[in-house]
Amino acid sequence: MTGKRPSRDTELQSSSLSRATPIPRIVCVVGPTASGKTALGIRLANHFNGEIVNADARQCYREFKIGTGTPEGVRKTYRGKKAYMVDGVPHYLMDFLDPTHVLTAAEWRDMALRAIRGISKRGHFPLIVGGTGLYVKALVDNYAFPKVPPKPELRDAFKNKPLPDLVKLLLKLDPTAAAIVDLKNPRRVIRALEVVTFTGKTYTSSRRTQKPVVEAFQVGIKWSRAELFHRIDDAVEEMVERGWIDEIRDILKKDIPLDAPAMTAIGYRELLSYIRGEQTLEKAIESCKTAVRRYAKRQETWYRRDPRIHWAHNEDEAFGMVERWLSEPE
Repeated sequence: MTGKRPSRDTELQSSSLSRATPIPRIVCVVGPTASGKTALGIRLANHFNGEIVNADARQCYREFKIGTGTPEGVRKTYRGKKAYMVDGVPHYLMDFLDPTHVLTAAEWRDMALRAIRGISKRGHFPLIVGGTGLYVKALVDNYAFPKVPPKPELRDAFKNKPLPDLVKLLLKLDPTAAAIVDLKNPRRVIRALEVVTFTGKTYTSSRRTQKPVVEAFQVGIKWSRAELFHRIDDAVEEMVERGWIDEIRDILKKDIPLDAPAMTAIGYRELLSYIRGEQTLEKAIESCKTAVRRYAKRQETWYRRDPRIHWAHNEDEAFGMVERWLSEPE
């Protein structure tokens, strides 16, 4: 693609982006960790005069930057809104949340919609970038979430139980839950148990889709398993070199609870074992790589369930897919 890049403060000229639509058109850049979502998102934002809404659950939190893969940036005001600026591109819902706050998919979806509408009003193009599949699906399918508030007593009772026991209980109460609940994530399993227990309904039936509020094109870069694992290993080593261990030490000094939601980010507990002297740095890094690889496999399993995602072999191909979609008549 050639030609002069448009100024970010210039209103979109392309009719495919500027014409009125009943619901906002958005592009969702998805995929497993280390697949190149950040770079693709910024490239698309720069070319199509876009602004980015973060859809990575752990990149929402303050203090947790290196280990979550949060791109280097700075918080500032953009067009009257607080944003996290990366290479001149405003990002919303990134590096803004207290580490102890539990950000539900429903809460994220509502905040993301507000951000999307603001971006559209400014004549810019909304891009959703991140690997938390439930967040993106909640937005694209406009989930109606069960109105069951958190039950502290129930959560406390479940908190210390082994995950396999919790999964067994959930599947006994609701065999269909395995299709939509991340059974490797204790918080997701406990939340599903909470809903099933207090509604008497299956988790699947209590979380239904509604009329769409966005017109979405989902795209991601597909790597072979070997290539993806190589990228993950390189990413972990690069984050350690950038100071990931020092970041964890700083977090510990700030008395952030070890059971805080932000601390569940993949890799933090593994490297914490080195800081505590429980294993060597080499073994801790290898444990970290293994944990991230397992997480990536779970992400791939999630994405395989959605045939609407367009998979590209590289960034250029993904860019072309988006370009063609935006040029299509509605």
